[in-house]
Amino acid sequence: MELIDQHTKAIMEGCKERAWDAGLRFAPETLEYIVTNRDLLELTPRHMIPTLYDYWVHDVEVHREKGRYELYPNNPYETVINTRPAISFYNDNNPDWLNVMIFYHVLAHIDFFQNNLHFENTWGEDFAGKALSDKRAIAMLRSEKGRWVDYVIEFSRGIDNLVGYYRELSGNGGERRPKPSRLDFYFDHFLQQVQKIPVHEYLREIDRYNACRRQYGDLADSFFFAEVLTRYPEFDSLYERHLERDAVRPTDLLEYLQHHSPFLQREENRWMKTVMEIVRSTSLFFQPQIRTKIMNEGWASYWHEKLFLADDRISGHEVGFARIHALVTSMPRVGLNPYALGMRLLSYVEELADKGKLSLPYRQITDARERVRYDAGTGRGLETLFEVRRHYNDFLFLNTFIDQDFVDRYRLFVVGRRLNPHKGVWEYFVQSRRAEDYKQMLLESLYHPPVVEVDESLMDDGCLYLRHRFEGKPLVREFIGNTMLGISFLWGGPVKLETTEWVRERSEASSPYATPQQEQAEPTARRVLYTMEDRKLTRVLL
Repeated sequence: MELIDQHTKAIMEGCKERAWDAGLRFAPETLEYIVTNRDLLELTPRHMIPTLYDYWVHDVEVHREKGRYELYPNNPYETVINTRPAISFYNDNNPDWLNVMIFYHVLAHIDFFQNNLHFENTWGEDFAGKALSDKRAIAMLRSEKGRWVDYVIEFSRGIDNLVGYYRELSGNGGERRPKPSRLDFYFDHFLQQVQKIPVHEYLREIDRYNACRRQYGDLADSFFFAEVLTRYPEFDSLYERHLERDAVRPTDLLEYLQHHSPFLQREENRWMKTVMEIVRSTSLFFQPQIRTKIMNEGWASYWHEKLFLADDRISGHEVGFARIHALVTSMPRVGLNPYALGMRLLSYVEELADKGKLSLPYRQITDARERVRYDAGTGRGLETLFEVRRHYNDFLFLNTFIDQDFVDRYRLFVVGRRLNPHKGVWEYFVQSRRAEDYKQMLLESLYHPPVVEVDESLMDDGCLYLRHRFEGKPLVREFIGNTMLGISFLWGGPVKLETTEWVRERSEASSPYATPQQEQAEPTARRVLYTMEDRKLTRVLL
């Protein structure tokens, strides 16, 4: 792996100038490396980040990638890392004209990384440098603690998809929240949850406070709380206790274990929290990339086509460009290509915005012919694209803009599968061409980790109680045992997990001659409690 030569770097700098002129915005400092296929096999398990910490699974994946490459050899076009400065990798045998196309693609990725709000917490971070520091910290701990470091990594990675990404993005993650005022605590918590006074008394207290404001002005709080303390002498002590308890609220399970695990608070085990925080911060760094894959790849594909077609360096290479562009952005009849879907949907949004079809008057039109002819000529297409690039993720992008016109234009459909009993083969068929069905299929394919929260109200005898918020999809049962075993190790005691599963129960009115399949009723959603204690897993229906 080495830096690109000066000739290729000059091509990249020229692409930057044209990208800036087109409206893309990104930092001018970038690093570009040439990689061989061998480099690629070693970097792929680490998400192409050379400085990422070592882990035994990486070695397993390297061997797997080598076997896959021997069967299906292929060369990469590019890979870009969201860090400061941005780092990108290129195949070692790309011609200049192909590099021009790829550079435009990479620069659009960098623009997306540095302007989309879901990446806000990564904008000022040199992740490659931080990863190097983390790698050295783990190497030092591994020299002292041996294989226990890998156990902690393994157990932490088992729950690193549960990180509180959106809470971190909102600014509440791991930070000290603003202290609630005495007034807020009195009205929002004390009267409603501690005293539980009737509504008419609550309204009377509000009127009393407003009267104090009118009579005493800035001194109203002092006079108001003088009477409060007369009626409730315990108020101040409860307020102080509330401040201490609510000062820092962990945003996810990993952070909760770091703060509250009795096992990790022991002096000899505190080093484990360093490893857990490395795993957690690495997961948080990659969360926005997982949640914006369709938009990100579509944005890069849209701009590499737009910029390269306007570049004079395409002259003589139109056929080569068309071939590679088609390979990257062709729409499969079965399956999902994020490059193709994202690029076409962005172009569709640009067209709608140019014609004013994102407005309420257009949405109120029911006549199909009039909808086709509608053109308000707003010319806000490109401006709208930059707004979408800044504010949306994949879920918002697909849920907002996938409609019947888009599905009909590209002849999209939902594919069903059925077994042909006569031929003994699976058959694929067009199940639906409705936009709502196609949109739902796309939304179900998006990354959506389970929501698992700590319920402190049910924690007794040192047991960690976890509650899974059921959203229509049960947890994968084969992973529950090992995952809970890791959590139990990090907690240092028993762990309970309350979740929901689809359970088939025997029908009460079954015939004595019914088969076992007939005796089973339709599956119903039931709450289930898993308990991991002394490395043994038990399961009971609630």
